[in-house]
Amino acid sequence: MVNNVWDQEYASTLPQGVEELVYRSNLIGSNRSICNWGGGNTSMKTVEKDFRGNEIEVMWVKGSGSDLATMKAKNFTGLKMEDIRPLFEREKMSDEEMVAYLAHCMIDSQHPRASIETLLHAFLPFNHVDHTHPDSIISICCADNGKEIAKEIYGDRFVWVPYIRPGFTLSKMIAEGVRNNPAAELVLMEKHGLVTWGKTSQESYGKTLSIINEAEDYIQRMMNEESNFGGQRYKSLPKSNRLQILSEVLPIIRGAVSKEKKMILSYDDADEILQFVNSCNAKDLSQVGAACPDHLVHTKRTPLYINWDPHVDDVETLKTKIIEGINSFKKEYTEYFNKNKSENDQMFEAAPRVILIPGIAMVNTGKTFAMAKVSGALYHRAVAVMKGATTLGKFVSLSENESYNIEYWPLELYKLTLAPPELEFSRKVALITGGAGGIGSSTARLLVSEGAHVIIADLNIEGAQKLAAEINNAFGEGRAHAIKMDVTSEQQVKTAFESSALTYGGVDIIVNNAGLATSSPFDETSVDEWNLNINVLGTGYFLVAREAFKQMKKQGIGGNMVFVGSKNSLYAGKNVTAYSSAKALETHLARCIAVEGGEYGIRVNSVLPDAVLQGSAIWDSSWREERAASYGIRPDELEEHYRKRTTLKVNIYPNDIAESIAFFASSKAEKTTGCMITVDGGVPAAFTR
Repeated sequence: MVNNVWDQEYASTLPQGVEELVYRSNLIGSNRSICNWGGGNTSMKTVEKDFRGNEIEVMWVKGSGSDLATMKAKNFTGLKMEDIRPLFEREKMSDEEMVAYLAHCMIDSQHPRASIETLLHAFLPFNHVDHTHPDSIISICCADNGKEIAKEIYGDRFVWVPYIRPGFTLSKMIAEGVRNNPAAELVLMEKHGLVTWGKTSQESYGKTLSIINEAEDYIQRMMNEESNFGGQRYKSLPKSNRLQILSEVLPIIRGAVSKEKKMILSYDDADEILQFVNSCNAKDLSQVGAACPDHLVHTKRTPLYINWDPHVDDVETLKTKIIEGINSFKKEYTEYFNKNKSENDQMFEAAPRVILIPGIAMVNTGKTFAMAKVSGALYHRAVAVMKGATTLGKFVSLSENESYNIEYWPLELYKLTLAPPELEFSRKVALITGGAGGIGSSTARLLVSEGAHVIIADLNIEGAQKLAAEINNAFGEGRAHAIKMDVTSEQQVKTAFESSALTYGGVDIIVNNAGLATSSPFDETSVDEWNLNINVLGTGYFLVAREAFKQMKKQGIGGNMVFVGSKNSLYAGKNVTAYSSAKALETHLARCIAVEGGEYGIRVNSVLPDAVLQGSAIWDSSWREERAASYGIRPDELEEHYRKRTTLKVNIYPNDIAESIAFFASSKAEKTTGCMITVDGGVPAAFTR
């Protein structure tokens, strides 16, 4: 049942008007069982003063492209009712005419474009109107006997509107239905949703919830959990087994769905998802069609169901079935597009957005982690609807052609145009070792600002988590993920790449940056000091690169590795034999990997910085004193010493290195591999030759 969370004490403090509408909308939208992500709309009619000071009736309605859960006053559009009301007398009006007309009705040209369903709100003679997609209501509207069920629940209090795409005709049908039924308290839109209203914002909200709960109560009384979806066919594997299998197959899925455009993955093994994917009827039910028109852009008409028995088939069989299934899905989607397309239609990615694997999980794809999660959230709603609809009768959906017309509907596609343009590293995942340090954190911030998702790997997990939280606060949930990793531990490195697979589906960019440094005369260099440098800067870089190489090969969509070497990779510095030798090892290792990586589209390059003191844990250690002593100067004189010895007379900062790393990882360097670039202000002794 849906709880009423209206806080009248808080609501009474809000200014009358749009802020009150914002409050109601946020309450409705924050419960996804009431309203889909990005879907539904709310409105209120008020009296405002126009630019001449005259009072006019204005309807405020949700603007296109916003989400009820998070929208603010700026996301609503104000329209003059005196201009809209005459439209009711028209017989018909095309989508294009409607959009153009409504643009002239806006009280402020800076407001967002009005919702597709603006006229639905305008034609109803109520001050407050809510249009939502509650699971229980959609269950009725997607049941083959839905109208009969509605009569049992609501008697003569509802208006039933046969399915028709949103727009002028649907809006007029709803208004006429309400006018012809004085007892009407709600409208049920076949295969679509619910419309309710009230004299006040609180009354409208309360009515929405009470109508939903009547339906919810009816469905719950009819439901038998053991027989949902035809009963259980498979049992879920234990959680640890599921995660181990997912870490193996997610890079394969990511590679298969990313041949045209890279995709970010998420997975969901919630109980309600596992109940569905493990059921006897999941295979057939999942192919009926979308539970709501709003789902289509984000979930496509159907998911990919992998016909795999978790207790009989092995993981290699699953991998084969996944590749075959994705290839078959793409082929069928292309045929679906070609069969139904209109002139000038451009096909979306043909790959599935939802993949169902019995015994394991649902996997979702999207251009960002957030959008992959949206696809998953919407399929949660689809599962809830199918559960309710099959409790009441038979689950039905839109026809193939109407599904296509919604998926490629210009008014729906307009919402997608409101998204910002994709950036250089959009759809890509970068794993950065030493990610919490100066160079690592600057690189993480830069790559994320250009669209990447980043995994911040560091022994300093607190620093990594702090940076990830900062990035997520600035760029959105899920853009950064922190993991603790010791690059000298083979098991920890393997675990880190399993984590990257589970987090985003795989990796595209590796920044081998973890570091340390020691200084001592050669004849005083101990075996322990030597081994420490080789273990971290040599073996550590090898282990990270090897696991990255394996995962990139498994994905089959290429990749980038950038090694952070040093001026000392080329220059035999005094009192740094162990460090310089290990840094030379790094850059040659990078070249060796580049030779083998070419056939797989894996590029490997090195950036050679010098004296990056800012934000560096290395330079905050005894290394600073040791290097100062070797030059016969005080530690606080080091920065100026390094500046003066460069030909450009400059200091080097973490962001300078980050820029070079980003260059090597970008499309600008797509034909460069096995290369080194120095970022040291020009130290002649370290010039490449």
